[in-house]
Amino acid sequence: MAHPVRLRMLSLLTGSSLTAADVARELGLTHANASYHLRNLLSAGLIVQAGEERIRGGVAKRYRYDAERDRNREAMLGPHGVDTQRALFATVANELVRRTAEADWSVGGSMTDAEIWVDPEVWREIRDRIAQAGRDLHDAARPPRTPGTIRTSTTIAMFRMEEP
Repeated sequence: MAHPVRLRMLSLLTGSSLTAADVARELGLTHANASYHLRNLLSAGLIVQAGEERIRGGVAKRYRYDAERDRNREAMLGPHGVDTQRALFATVANELVRRTAEADWSVGGSMTDAEIWVDPEVWREIRDRIAQAGRDLHDAARPPRTPGTIRTSTTIAMFRMEEP
């Protein structure tokens, strides 16, 4: 599931339920490409079907990313979790390059980078607070271009490192 288009789709589907045609228009993809990636995300359990709508005599499925379902990522990953996590983090790192190229630096930003040693309990407490901030951010997501909203990027990666 570590694919830059799928990461963008998950972000897009956080604030609203969209059809494949909606996703294709928003991300500049073909309808077929959007449908393909949406089917993969759906089969992996990363998005849910959020209804249907009638269009030109047919039916279009609407999809939504349910961040609540993704809270227990380790359990979802199964026996290949380590490799999947590494691939996902690498994809997110590459996606950050694209996002920073589109950043509006005139209003500032925030970044923390640290490879440090801390007390395990302190690390867990900070990780949990940051995870809650991530949940709050997902809960606050609105459909693209909603009046009064701003387009933002947030990337948070925290993990315990192996001993050298």
